[in-house]
Amino acid sequence: MASFSATKLGSSPLIPPSSSSSRSRRDMVRIIKCQQSQAAEAGVDAARLEARVEKREGYWVVKEKFREGINPQEKLKIEEDPMKLFTEDGIQQLAHLSMEEVDKSKHTKDDVDVRLKWLGLFHRRKHHYGRFMMRLKLPNGVTTSEQTRYLASVIRKYGKDGCADVTTRQNWQIRGVVLSDVPDIIKGLDAVGLTSLQSGMDNIRNPVGNPLAGIDPDEIVDTRPYANLLSQLATANSRGNTALTNLPRKWNVCVIGSHDLYEHPHINDLAYIPAMKNGIFGFNLLVGGFFSPKRCEEAIPLDAWVSADDVIPVCKAVLEAYRDLGSRGNRQKTRMMWLIDELGVEGFRLEVEKRMPNQVLERAALKDLIQKQWERRDYFGVHPQKQKGLSFVGLHIPVGRVQADDMDELARLADEYGSSELRLTVEQNIIIPNVDDSKMEALLKEPLLSKFSPKPLILMRGLVACTGNQFCGQAIIETKARALKVTEEVQRFVSVSRPIRMHWTGCPNSCGQVQVADIGFMGCMTRDENGKPCEGANVYVGGRIGSDSHLGDVYKKAVPCKDLVPVVVDLLINQFGAVPREREEAEL
Repeated sequence: MASFSATKLGSSPLIPPSSSSSRSRRDMVRIIKCQQSQAAEAGVDAARLEARVEKREGYWVVKEKFREGINPQEKLKIEEDPMKLFTEDGIQQLAHLSMEEVDKSKHTKDDVDVRLKWLGLFHRRKHHYGRFMMRLKLPNGVTTSEQTRYLASVIRKYGKDGCADVTTRQNWQIRGVVLSDVPDIIKGLDAVGLTSLQSGMDNIRNPVGNPLAGIDPDEIVDTRPYANLLSQLATANSRGNTALTNLPRKWNVCVIGSHDLYEHPHINDLAYIPAMKNGIFGFNLLVGGFFSPKRCEEAIPLDAWVSADDVIPVCKAVLEAYRDLGSRGNRQKTRMMWLIDELGVEGFRLEVEKRMPNQVLERAALKDLIQKQWERRDYFGVHPQKQKGLSFVGLHIPVGRVQADDMDELARLADEYGSSELRLTVEQNIIIPNVDDSKMEALLKEPLLSKFSPKPLILMRGLVACTGNQFCGQAIIETKARALKVTEEVQRFVSVSRPIRMHWTGCPNSCGQVQVADIGFMGCMTRDENGKPCEGANVYVGGRIGSDSHLGDVYKKAVPCKDLVPVVVDLLINQFGAVPREREEAEL
């Protein structure tokens, strides 16, 4: 596979500015006429294809003529580019201020509540004033024992406020961080090969790949090199890629490496699906998948194929099309699918094509390499790798929450039994790869595995939960502890013969991805039988993952949380083949 330097990844514009060495005026006119012709062919007004942003002093800003009706977040980006907190070391000055001093100035308050998200820092103003969540980049979910120990050392100093979560985008989030520590934490991250840069707000989120990449006997392609290159593109090798930091909204990407579709391609803005064309390995492209409070959509085919060498150029072209043309108005209508709707798939494809290095984008391969009837494999427990004599162990991390001591122990296990590496999954679990078979018996006897079991109870193994209102100011209900409690209670009433994926999210932003779950719970406020306000959930049913993916639908609205157990029990019996435990016991 071709290699790409970070400098090349984040740089040159589509058409260079006029100079003695640039294209002639005649060539420029020809290109403009060609673009107008393409716009007409796609049924799009050529005026709509004028870029809404321009580069000024190294940063991309919305042009003056397109500023009417832009949303508040766009106005903040115009006032000062958030990346200056990193590229011009503004974080150092900010870290010397107390929270009281920060709040005295609108500008620094906006820095803390909005702009710091470009550095992966989220102020927990509502529930933990002065404390921050820090989100890490972790391409393909691969982390080392050294990195894990460092993160443990950071959260340990914050006592009960400090903890870490495995997220649904295959990365770490750490909690309890205080502003004054941030410059030192960033230096520490860099020393162990980590970054939090560009992991929040209008940026490219963590690139997701196959958690079994490189070790799976049945994998199609090792996704790790691609995920690493995509992350390098996003952040210019952790130096900050200002060409791609002013997107209209967040943007998700994944590379598929196995028939299991562990990466959930249908809910990403860009998904690479392995496909052969003319004897060359490459990828068909899906675009536009997303969740939001007002709309959720599955990704759709772009009718495009790229060779392995063009994974990065096409990603850059898609991002530039979205950056240049995406809406900057209502935040609920700024995800990339809204632009695809407006231009049409073919119109959007043309915009991507003309941003490719040679302005050529091949049509999709007729068939991809995914086996449609493949039964998704369970990665919990012990499984042989493609490397003889080695196996991996999948551990269940209840709702993804870990403490500092847990992280230290996970790092020790990775060092003592594996290759000093851990793999995170989008279901909030952890895999220890490269365990010598001769050491497996001893590993399975380790005390930590009684907490993080390789053989979780069947209803627990598919449980996912977002942060909830314990830490997140947007969450309406508490999720993690409640998800565990409800599942434990349900297990007392029914027996199931197969895993049921149950996802919890605290608000309509759906960080817990309830629409892809067999049964999903989205937090809301409702009223109990006495008419008193209480925490509740909208219940979703029918989400599917894999080659026959489908987003779930609302089954029942505004169920008080205290009444969820009987609702779930009935659902499991009536739609998922569960057996009431009293009947099961009677039949024994």
